[in-house]
Amino acid sequence: MSAGLAALAARLDEAARTATATAQLIETHPDLTTEDAYAIQRLSIQRRWQRGETRAGFKMGLTSRAKMQQVGVSEVTWGRLTNAMRQQEGGSLRRSAFVHPRAEPEIAYIIGKPLAGEVSAVEAMRAVEAVAPAMEIIDSRYANFKFSLPDVIADNSSSSAFFIGSWVRPETDVANLGIVLEVDGRAVEIGSSAAILGHPVRALVAAARLLGRAGESLMPGDILLAGAATAAHALRPGEHIRAAIQNLGAVSFTVEA
Repeated sequence: MSAGLAALAARLDEAARTATATAQLIETHPDLTTEDAYAIQRLSIQRRWQRGETRAGFKMGLTSRAKMQQVGVSEVTWGRLTNAMRQQEGGSLRRSAFVHPRAEPEIAYIIGKPLAGEVSAVEAMRAVEAVAPAMEIIDSRYANFKFSLPDVIADNSSSSAFFIGSWVRPETDVANLGIVLEVDGRAVEIGSSAAILGHPVRALVAAARLLGRAGESLMPGDILLAGAATAAHALRPGEHIRAAIQNLGAVSFTVEA
């Protein structure tokens, strides 16, 4: 089965590299498990590392209770970040480099000490060096943005790019911050950081637990994207996208063709 998983990983990697939609994996592999999906994700990211990309951290997905119920799961998902996925804050994002990209505002943590396994919120925060406003660009490589849970996990939990704003002190309270996602100066989504599992630190705790189970750890220098705080906005060329997060600041970019 490992050869089959490697072939699926290559297919998803090529779809991402060429910005070409592909069919859901479960269409030809209906028995695909979440364990298989994470193995495919790892193999796909390894292909990026072989091309010279390096580790930048992790992202959490399905961090909304409503989204969990909608998908029928009780646990969040995770994906991997590479240095090539990081974009310059205030810069531009090329729309043609993606299949159907969407932006969602998030809170980012940068890790100062190793963290893995079962930890409390207090223990998790002791490993945090700073927090920042962020935006993640999600981009399912599947046709019509349609997928099952194993599909999305295999596809790196839809993570494609990210922007990070200015870092602030780790003790900054992020429990219930107002968040506005703007397009060309107009608010299109309004939410709260409390939408991230009730408190973003729970995403950090979940990351430590899930990565520990997978034999991984959050390491110094890793960025962790805690999860979406609002619905995602589908990107169109020419738009200026800005996410403003109360007490943290803002992060923005312009969409190119």
